[in-house]
Amino acid sequence: MCLYTPQYWPFSAPPEATILGNGEYPTHNIPLQIIENSKYIVCCDGSADKLLAHNVIPNLIVGDCDSVSSEVKHKYCDIIRQINEQDTNDQTKAVKTLLSQNKKRIAIVGATGNREDHTIGNIALLVEYNKMGTDIAIYTNYGVLFACYGAQTFSSRPNQQISIFNVSCKTLKSNGLTYQIYPFTNWWQGTLNNAYGNQFSIDADGDYIVMISY
Repeated sequence: MCLYTPQYWPFSAPPEATILGNGEYPTHNIPLQIIENSKYIVCCDGSADKLLAHNVIPNLIVGDCDSVSSEVKHKYCDIIRQINEQDTNDQTKAVKTLLSQNKKRIAIVGATGNREDHTIGNIALLVEYNKMGTDIAIYTNYGVLFACYGAQTFSSRPNQQISIFNVSCKTLKSNGLTYQIYPFTNWWQGTLNNAYGNQFSIDADGDYIVMISY
């Protein structure tokens, strides 16, 4: 399987870097392949310990360093960028660090699991990253999530599960999904839809988040 097919990487060019969050370490082969194939990996704080436990050395460790082990702090001090400000989380610090290196196409893994509030926050931040001019997608053990604005067309396969989360749309319509979407007022309303062909499209006037299951 080609990793960077449209249904799994929703942008026109492959990612330039990978961020490993400090959630659950992935077990599905797709996020694991992303880690394996990545040329540049940034760990969010304590996720460095998890990556090193899988015999992969990150290029950079970013965060307030409150969860990374003292052993890793000492051994890999030359690749640690400690950022103590608390206005953003470690995932956003990693994104901003990559943007400062002019890396705008970013895959994020390990952003979900463990604490539910962190999971919701990390997913919601996709909209903010989209406004920064990035191409960013979060890969979980179940699918890929990414933020969109306005009308978009997506590749799919028949019966592939799709969820749409409205953020700021007053107009929200679809073509190619089993159930017609509308300007949802709650996130649960857009879950568990299905594509019935090889593509689907969304007509929107604002921000929304798409999850495409593997």
